[in-house]
Amino acid sequence: MSPSPRRAAAWAVHFYTASGAVSAVLALLAVMRGEAQAAFFWLAVGLTIDASDGALARFVRVKEVVPEYDGAELDDIVDYLNFVVVPVFLMLGFGLLDGPLGLLAGASALLASAYRFCHADAKTADHFFTGFPSYWNIVAFYVFVFDPGPTTTAIVTIGLAILVFAPLRFVYPTRTTFLRPVTIGLGLVWALLGLLVLAALPEKASGLAGASLFYPVYYTLLSVYLQFFRPNHATLD
Repeated sequence: MSPSPRRAAAWAVHFYTASGAVSAVLALLAVMRGEAQAAFFWLAVGLTIDASDGALARFVRVKEVVPEYDGAELDDIVDYLNFVVVPVFLMLGFGLLDGPLGLLAGASALLASAYRFCHADAKTADHFFTGFPSYWNIVAFYVFVFDPGPTTTAIVTIGLAILVFAPLRFVYPTRTTFLRPVTIGLGLVWALLGLLVLAALPEKASGLAGASLFYPVYYTLLSVYLQFFRPNHATLD
């Protein structure tokens, strides 16, 4: 590929990453209109972009082709919107977090994740996330479907915000090489179940949502296993 087409491809990947900010704003607008299904749809779009742009960037070799542009920083900005700001706004907007305790919980999530996103060790050299990896979009999804109540939701949110600072390592699904095909395959099954739950809204398909919990459980157990039983496992890709 000649230099110009390669640069065009690299910039196209950056544009693709940046489009996640558009999906975030569309999700915010949906929350303001009280349209839960649309809000989660746009969050799903943002999640899809995040899950795929890294592989595209490595394939095109954006760091080599456009060295003057920091795609990792762009990715962090977009991720903070889609994984943190929008989900917290959603939980507050739909009353899943309510009152002073709810505001405290939302602020805890925003501030803890802001700290972690900018920390040098947020992602380790061997492709792990340090601390709870700010999957607030997933938390908001399950809280919306199961609706445990504002107090329980606030307690869970504060607890996870504290775990952001914990010296724990969580799997980077698309880059941790150990069981990566299994992790990605199960992730696709989880995504399909999530889409079915999304399609059923405003009816809350709690049975399907409950079945989809297999993946968060698998993800957590795999992270614990690699940290405590195979701490020296090489995951460089």
